[in-house]
Amino acid sequence: MADYAVGDIQGCLPPLERLLARVHFSPDRDLLWSVGDIVNRGPACLQTLRFLHERRDNLRLVLGNHDLHLLAARTGARTLSPSDTLGPILRARDSDRLLDWLQEQPLLRRAGDDLFVHAGIPPQWDSATAEARALEVEAALTGADCDRFFEHMYGNEPATWADDLSGWPRLRVITNTFTRMRFCAADGTLDLDNKGPPEDDREDAPFRPWFRHPHRLASGERVIFGHWAALGGATDDPRFIGLDTGCVWGGELTFFNLANGERLAEPCGG
Repeated sequence: MADYAVGDIQGCLPPLERLLARVHFSPDRDLLWSVGDIVNRGPACLQTLRFLHERRDNLRLVLGNHDLHLLAARTGARTLSPSDTLGPILRARDSDRLLDWLQEQPLLRRAGDDLFVHAGIPPQWDSATAEARALEVEAALTGADCDRFFEHMYGNEPATWADDLSGWPRLRVITNTFTRMRFCAADGTLDLDNKGPPEDDREDAPFRPWFRHPHRLASGERVIFGHWAALGGATDDPRFIGLDTGCVWGGELTFFNLANGERLAEPCGG
């Protein structure tokens, strides 16, 4: 049995198929862990979603911001932009079946000491707190008010977590933290405007990559994440495994073997 994590696929199916072939992925014994953003911007979003849905018994998926955007567009809470490539999914005959399944997926998963999340875990939360916060949003996604959740999901405020936050602002900052975070302050305050590489990484910088701050993770815990293509997968810290290597932007799609740490990559083309 082998477990592999994969970075942001974003509708780029051929490199995913090639990586699965390279590792001789077996549905009888292997698992694929996706860090989210399985759709959008790429050319084969519908085909990718169908491919993963057909293999759902061997897939463990967490939701990314593009996946949530697709679900919001389904409800009418958001209009697709010209750069979105999600229209074929929304028009597909099997759209409801695919999106019902997608909406049931969590924001965070754990396998032993490995934590899988799209963007990251903020420095002020230990893993148990992060799991509890994720469950709050997951309950909203699968609850009777899910359409209203999508109506209130968008926006950058509040940027700072507080235990006494409630209602939609509370759910919004949790969602942004797990699916959009790159830079933050030591208290977890989000800077959602900067999407580039960490050029200013001084210890006294007001905002640093979330994984550069002192963290409350337990010894041995790892965070496996995507979302930040500008990192090229590099964190220089074995506790934080970045897997977004910019496939949809002309880079590569990356697999990570959870047992031995081996990375495999395939170029986006083909």
